[in-house]
Amino acid sequence: MNTHPTITIDGTDGGGQLLRTALALSAVTETPFRIENVRGARPDPGLKPQHCTAVELVAELCDADVDGAEIGSDSLTVRPGSARRTPLQVGVGTAGSVTLLFDTVLPIAATYDDPFSLTATGGTNVKWSPTVEYHELVKAPLLQNWGLKTTVDCAKTGFYPAGGGEATIETTPSALSSFDLDARGTLDTVEIYSKASEELSEAEVADRQADRAREALQEAGLPAERRRVEYVSTLSTGSSLLLRGVYEHSVVGFDALGERGRTSEAVADSAVQQFTAFHANDAPVDVYMADQLMTVLALAGGRVRIPSVSEHVRTNLEVVTAFGSDMTLGRTTDGEPVLEASPLSAVHSS
Repeated sequence: MNTHPTITIDGTDGGGQLLRTALALSAVTETPFRIENVRGARPDPGLKPQHCTAVELVAELCDADVDGAEIGSDSLTVRPGSARRTPLQVGVGTAGSVTLLFDTVLPIAATYDDPFSLTATGGTNVKWSPTVEYHELVKAPLLQNWGLKTTVDCAKTGFYPAGGGEATIETTPSALSSFDLDARGTLDTVEIYSKASEELSEAEVADRQADRAREALQEAGLPAERRRVEYVSTLSTGSSLLLRGVYEHSVVGFDALGERGRTSEAVADSAVQQFTAFHANDAPVDVYMADQLMTVLALAGGRVRIPSVSEHVRTNLEVVTAFGSDMTLGRTTDGEPVLEASPLSAVHSS
């Protein structure tokens, strides 16, 4: 029976990432929480449909009692149970991000004693969230280095606004090891992954994105190669591009999406500019990965040097410490930000 006192979280300055972190750590530690003033500082405060879907998913996963999981609600209470259900299926609706759901459940699945599987339908390559390729080719391989065995498979791509994509995340029983990610080492190559909906094949959109990115990276003196260029069946027209930087000790990713009125070359230039700006410094993880790693870092413990201290990092730090992590944000001798933590006790259930 759950004997943990309820944690109260102020959601005023946070967004969806704060809620996803709280949901994951609540389930892992079987600690109830209440979040108030949900997204209070946003122009459109309260829970949005994608947030409610994440709450409903975790509630099904661990048999949680939930109060306040309605669209527009400014407060939410979650009392997790000890169940661990799998496989699961969920529909985000239209082009709601499936990868943000993967981010929510992955830390929970990392504590499973049995294999875990979640299939989600919705948007796989949409704004304001990691693309499915980023999750498959950057996050999953990086976490594999520290013992979290996970794979992502995209059965169908979903672009904005219709969505209709489908992807599955799977994990096998994992033994997390302490993070030690302080240096990335030398750059091996930049891999280019480009795709577009089938109706853009005649205009060679995916090829042009890939070729422009390769040329721009090579002009910047960086090794680059086309690894996957494809045209896929989708409900909405769109394109996406991922640049995967493979370093000696780490892997990073930067992506860009096509949209009406934006040329293939502009899509490629956007991704290349992001990558070259990152490469000019020496952080071992990209800015997107920095806050995504924090929940797993809280469970595994260790040290990760990050490129900058974003608002996501600040609000996430408040949440993980509220759930008992001793995670701290410090500085290296050169003044670079670094996150450090001891392993957080988790309730391991099958």
